[in-house]
Amino acid sequence: MITKQQSKSNSIMNTIKYIVNILLFASAFYANCQEAVHNYGSIQIHETAMVGFHMDIINDGTFDENKGLVGFYNEDNALTISGAFAPIFDDLEVAITDGLYLETSMGVNNNLNFVDGNIFTPKNRSDIVVRFFDQAFYVGDGIKTKIEGYATAINKDTFTFPVGDDDRIRPMTVISDTIIPLSKCAYFFEDPNGLETTQRNNESKKLDFNVKKVSSKEYWRLEGDNPVQATLSWDTKSNIGSLGEYLSDLIVVGWRKKDQKWQNLGNAIVEGEIGMGSITSNTFLPNDYELITIGGILDLNEVLTTIDLGNYFLTPNGDGKNDFLVLDGITESPNNLLQIFNRFGVLVYSKANYNNEFNGLSNQKTLINGDRGLSSGVYFYILTLHDLKIKHQGYMYISQKATP
Repeated sequence: MITKQQSKSNSIMNTIKYIVNILLFASAFYANCQEAVHNYGSIQIHETAMVGFHMDIINDGTFDENKGLVGFYNEDNALTISGAFAPIFDDLEVAITDGLYLETSMGVNNNLNFVDGNIFTPKNRSDIVVRFFDQAFYVGDGIKTKIEGYATAINKDTFTFPVGDDDRIRPMTVISDTIIPLSKCAYFFEDPNGLETTQRNNESKKLDFNVKKVSSKEYWRLEGDNPVQATLSWDTKSNIGSLGEYLSDLIVVGWRKKDQKWQNLGNAIVEGEIGMGSITSNTFLPNDYELITIGGILDLNEVLTTIDLGNYFLTPNGDGKNDFLVLDGITESPNNLLQIFNRFGVLVYSKANYNNEFNGLSNQKTLINGDRGLSSGVYFYILTLHDLKIKHQGYMYISQKATP
C-alpha cells in the first residue's frame, strides 16, 4: 500500500521530471524575437508530455523521436514549419484558423487531429508532404480541415487522402491487394487540359477511342509503384452532368505518360447522384499516369441506335463448343466496347475493341479477384459499335458444365 508520504513524494518527483523535460526541451530551441522557434539540437517529446506551439518552427536539428502530444494553435495568424529536416510527431493536433503552411515535410506516426484550419503544402512541389506512416490515421477532416497540397501514405493497403481545395474536400481512396510502400496524392481544382500549376497543355483531343469526354474542372495527381484501384468523388462544382447522360456513362480516366493521351481506367463502382457521388476505377499503375480525373464514355452529341440482339448460351469448358461469346457482325465495327453485367447490375467484364474472346472469366475487381470464372446464371450485355453508331443489348446464359 502506498502511504500518504510516498504519494506526496511521487507527485513531487513527477513535477520535477516534468519541469526538467520542459527545460531540456526549451534549451534546444532559439526564439527569434518571439516570431519563430528554431531547433538546432536534438529534441524528443516523451510519452506523457504535451507541447503546444503558437509560433513558427524552423527545424534544423533532430525532431523525429516523439511520443507525446504536439499541438499547433493560433487564432490570429497562419503558422509555418520550415528548416532542413522534417519533424515527425506521434499525436498531432492542428487548430490554426488561417492554416499551417509546410516549407518542409512533416510526418505523423499515430493520430492527426484536424480541429481548425487547413494544412498547406506547395502544389508545385510533390517532395513536401504530410506523411502518414504505417499506423497513422486522422480525424476531423472536412471542408475547412484538410490538406491543400500533397499527402503521402506509407506501408498501407488502403488509405483515403484528406485532400481538397479552398472550401471543398475532394478525397481520393486507394486500395490494393498488397501493402503499398508509398503512395502520394494531391487535388487540383483546375482544368486538366490547361494546367496552371505545371504550365503544360494536355490536348483534350488526344483520347482513346472509348473516352469521349474529360472533366474540365478538376484532377488529382497520384503517385505509386503498386497497382491500385482509386475512388474519386464529385460534387456540384464538378459539373458531372457534362460528362454523361447517366451515371453509368462515367469513367475514371488517366493521362498516360507513354502514349500522351487520356485513357479509360474503368468504372467498377459508381455511386451517388448527379450532384454528389463517387466512382471507382479498375486496377491501374499510378506512375503510368500524370493525372487522374473523371470522364465520360459516351459522346452526348453522338446518336446511337439501340436494338436487341440475339441471346447466347456459353459452356466455357474448353471442349470447342460455345466456349466464347461470338457476336454477329463484330468485324464490321472494330471500334467497339463490350460490357457484361450480372443479374444485380454489377459490371463483371469490360473490353474495348472486343473480338469474340470472352470465355466466362471476369476481368473486374468487383469480384475481389479478376480473371476468375463467373458462376452459372443469366447475364446481360451491352455492345456499343462506335463505327456503326449502334448499341446492341442482349442476354446470355453461362453454364460452367458442358451440356450432355
